[in-house]
Amino acid sequence: MVYGQILHQPDECFINVNVGGFRQRMDQTVLRRFPQTRLGRLLCCSSKEAILELCDDFSPSDMEYYFDRSPNFFCYVLNFYLTGKIHLVDGLCVVSFFQEIEYWGIKERHLDLCCSYRFLELMEKRCRGQQCDDQQLYSLDSSVEELSTVEDDMEIFEGSWCANVRRSIWIRLENPGFSTSAKAIAVASVSVVIISIVAMCLNSMPEFHQGDSDEKQIENPVLAFFENLCVLLFSAEFVLRLTVAPSARKFLCSPFNIIDFLSVMPFYITFICDKVNKEENTELENVGKVVQILRLMRVFRILKLARHSAGLRALGATLRHSSREMGQLVLFLSMGVSLFSALIYFVEKESPESQLQTIPIGWWWATISMTTVGYGDTFPVTLAGRLIGSLCIICGLLIVALPITNVFNKFSKFHQKQKHLFIKQSNNQ
Repeated sequence: MVYGQILHQPDECFINVNVGGFRQRMDQTVLRRFPQTRLGRLLCCSSKEAILELCDDFSPSDMEYYFDRSPNFFCYVLNFYLTGKIHLVDGLCVVSFFQEIEYWGIKERHLDLCCSYRFLELMEKRCRGQQCDDQQLYSLDSSVEELSTVEDDMEIFEGSWCANVRRSIWIRLENPGFSTSAKAIAVASVSVVIISIVAMCLNSMPEFHQGDSDEKQIENPVLAFFENLCVLLFSAEFVLRLTVAPSARKFLCSPFNIIDFLSVMPFYITFICDKVNKEENTELENVGKVVQILRLMRVFRILKLARHSAGLRALGATLRHSSREMGQLVLFLSMGVSLFSALIYFVEKESPESQLQTIPIGWWWATISMTTVGYGDTFPVTLAGRLIGSLCIICGLLIVALPITNVFNKFSKFHQKQKHLFIKQSNNQ
């Protein structure tokens, strides 16, 4: 005779259940109505080891099963076995309620109609709150991590050459809020960037162009002077920051420092190329094109403003962490452009006045229409084409507006994070 036959003899129709000191005698026929529950599975056990996997202790002589669970909640479990429905417990956290019914093997579908909608609403609210807490925790952890990185940089100075002098210069260059001198350095740096940008813009205007004796166009001497002065100041700042940096390798790998390097590199390469071009080296016939491309790279100086702007840093962090939203936006726009370009082609191709005679031209029209730019260079002329154009514009508004809310919320959070980090650094230093 096996162990299960000893435990569950035909004449024994009841078992004793002890939950946290609350003892209840239960009918086996009632439990067998729900064989997937914990108590229902106990009746199918054929060994004491299998029984102890489902309960905390067992007494064969008294046929009593012990559970270290809440006796108050077990009253609702008893009601479930009698009625087949379970109700929410007033005053009990929805997560704890879910854990309890999961332990007893009761499914969510057994919730009575009066409690099922409330349960789903509470769980959804809990999930939203948990997601918000996770985002706040991530933001806080990121701020602490960045702050600890700054503190680690300060510790690297210990034992190095001219540690005190380098540390003092480094703090003033990196943290404008440290002192009045640090603010002055930041203002001077931003002013030089602005002067460089203004000089670059003025240099593109024909009114400021000049010619040499050979009637060859040359840069305005005054603008060239300011350009050279700004580049020398940029170079001096970069070399100074590299010299006093706690870690040269970490300094050169920083995105902001890479931008600083790219903003001054074109000047020196252009200077070398101009010298080579003056010597009429025939092996470098494309030097002029290279010089023009390198001069265009001076636009990187605009990005130097991100070093002193919490808003621009927050914008960069938002774009970096909004890749999913940006990907969805590009995907939706691509699908819309492909759909409406094909539709506008088929309704406009028979009209000789229309310029939308090919699908690639329709791509351009659909792109400027869905993004609500509307250059007006291409437009539908038929009634069907105008109806499709109206639908294209409406769909474009909806598609562009969908991910904007999430991106804006992330920008607000990162902006607050940057301000919080700036205050922490100022207080610690």
